[in-house]
Amino acid sequence: RVRHRIVFLPDYGMGMAQKLYPGCDVWLNNPLRPLEACGTSGMKAALNGCLNLSVRDGWWDEWFDPDFGWEIPTADGSAVDEDRRDELESNALYALIEDRVAPRFYDRGAGDLPDRWIEMVRSTLVSLGPKVLAGRMVREYVERLYAPAAQARRALEPAVAQELAAWKARVRAAWRGVSVDHVETVTGDAAGGSAELGATLALRVRIALGGLEPDDVEVQVVAGRVDSGDAIADAQTFPLKPAGGQDLEDRWLYEGPLTPDRTGPYGYTVRVLPAHRLLATSAELGLVALPTEATGEGGGVLMR
Repeated sequence: RVRHRIVFLPDYGMGMAQKLYPGCDVWLNNPLRPLEACGTSGMKAALNGCLNLSVRDGWWDEWFDPDFGWEIPTADGSAVDEDRRDELESNALYALIEDRVAPRFYDRGAGDLPDRWIEMVRSTLVSLGPKVLAGRMVREYVERLYAPAAQARRALEPAVAQELAAWKARVRAAWRGVSVDHVETVTGDAAGGSAELGATLALRVRIALGGLEPDDVEVQVVAGRVDSGDAIADAQTFPLKPAGGQDLEDRWLYEGPLTPDRTGPYGYTVRVLPAHRLLATSAELGLVALPTEATGEGGGVLMR
């Protein structure tokens, strides 16, 4: 019944792609998550003003936004067989097209134009387009990976390498004594569990370093909106600075401001990570200290 609406084009290549992409309204990509490698076809579609309709996998999982298109629900991770998964995902896709994609396309305004659709196309070209350029990718590889790796390699002379190895051993041995002992909001405009957007919360944290020095660690606030599962989503990190020496219980005081930048439920917690100028990343040693249940995992506030 629908065969007359489907065209199969053999020998797909760059020449054919140059003709197809500019004339495409919606780019459908429905891989079996998480088997999508990257999804550069959807990136090329975005550069041609095409809206993506895809499973959250590959690049679409990283840069999906409702202004750029739609996410197809996936049944990966659920205890269903392949046929049942195909049925669930196809039903979700058809419902998405019928209830959201097609109505948006045919919702015409002044001049018989789909104004909201055109807004999404413009958002895709302006905001998503620069992200999917190969130049952006190469630049970030150079700035964030290759150049720092080269600098670290040049700095890692034998004596420096010995010092770094000794530091790693010392940190690993002492890490069991590192803990977040107390987290509190000291001042700010928050009252009754809510605050105005832009209000500054001053945090005070007491950290046990287990014999390490403040220069051996970085204390961070992890903050962001709180989702329906009471977990922090779209998290951002902010450093806290030492504000005093050791107390009688051998704990260090750290303080710093936190300014929530979005409305709605907003939460935060604290973590301690190893810090050294020659570490490739703070996760290199696989060590982190978080608040215990007795300490409290942080806090939250409703931003108005």
